[in-house]
Amino acid sequence: MDSEVSVLGLGAMGSALAGAFLAAGHRTTVWNRTPEKAEPLTARGATGARTAVEALAASPLTVICVSTYDAVLEVLEPSADALGGRTVVNLTSGPPGDGRQTAVWAGRQGAGYLDGVVMSTPGGIGNPDVLLLYGGPSAVFAAHRPVLGALGDPVHVGEDPGLPSIHDTALLGLMWSTLTGWLHSTAIVGADVGGGVTATAFTDVALRWMKTVGAFMNDCARQVDSGRTPGGDFPLDLHLTTMDILVHASELRGIDPEFPELFRGLVRKAMADGHGGESYARLIGYLRKR
Repeated sequence: MDSEVSVLGLGAMGSALAGAFLAAGHRTTVWNRTPEKAEPLTARGATGARTAVEALAASPLTVICVSTYDAVLEVLEPSADALGGRTVVNLTSGPPGDGRQTAVWAGRQGAGYLDGVVMSTPGGIGNPDVLLLYGGPSAVFAAHRPVLGALGDPVHVGEDPGLPSIHDTALLGLMWSTLTGWLHSTAIVGADVGGGVTATAFTDVALRWMKTVGAFMNDCARQVDSGRTPGGDFPLDLHLTTMDILVHASELRGIDPEFPELFRGLVRKAMADGHGGESYARLIGYLRKR
């Protein structure tokens, strides 16, 4: 084998992946249907393959990142004979079922398979804090973790190859809700009497506060898993009181209160059902019912 890792697909993300492997000193083979896309990488020391079969044969590990799972199979199926004993890591975006089906197909070819997602834009690849999630056999992940570490922070989320895609969707929802909450909060402090606070200054404080929010999340996670949600010193009825203040503060400053009214509505439902003395984790039942 000529290199440590091959990369199939050299769009914006695939090129960033190959570049990160090169930057980390890994011998890298690259292939793309349009050969010209490999030129910036071969100029940096990558080996250009003429065909996908040649790229697969060059390395024990192949990372593929193309437009769809159908495109993944279009690339890999003609190369099936070259897959035996090798590992394919698929970083193409798609639904959980596609990852599971592709894993079954790869197993029939005698290949190890990990499905994964990149929780970043191409510009973040290579940053050790950027999260990349992988699903599939833990032994396969452990064997290739040192090389995959060149791309960012590699996290194995389970043996099920569909789990990375599920995490991807859930984490994007968390990102959007967090960003929306931050924007709403930034609007409130920016509209305060006397000119308000800049977004930059507020964000410095907000990021410190997120450490406490993380602690709340850990406490709630244990309660969700156990099914027991005692309110302790911050029950839902106290949450509602502070939410009322937030909605009122928004209205006073001319800020749309729709976002805090969303979670205030959930708390009111729980309290109407007699759960005012329980914790915020109790709301998981109302979200699941929806």
